[in-house]
Amino acid sequence: MSQKILIVDDDKFLLDMYALKFSESGYEVSHANNAAEALAKVDEGFKPDVFLVDVIMPEMDGFTLVEELKKRGLTADSAVIVLSNLGQEEDVKKGLQVGADGYIIKASATPSEVIAKVAEIAGHKKKK
Repeated sequence: MSQKILIVDDDKFLLDMYALKFSESGYEVSHANNAAEALAKVDEGFKPDVFLVDVIMPEMDGFTLVEELKKRGLTADSAVIVLSNLGQEEDVKKGLQVGADGYIIKASATPSEVIAKVAEIAGHKKKK
């Protein structure tokens, strides 16, 4: 059974590229252009194995989305991974503090590396 991933990013080019790469790697891909759309998909019953969340988005940023997912108890069986261009140490710390299981910096990882890292983080989460 393929793993389900929900990619949340307001950059349509990146969203389409990652959606294609993850589907080519055997994932069942769903995507959202913003936090509200992501929450709506989950509220409608979509239960991803992995949430891949950008930080810089209009209205609600990725850190707040991660907090909201955790608060609603929607991540018990899911890995939550931040995928962002914010690469400062304090950004990474904040991502992990709000409850992300991992943090990937877009600029320093190719799409293939992102997929490998997501698989690694999700695998660790399942073993816990």
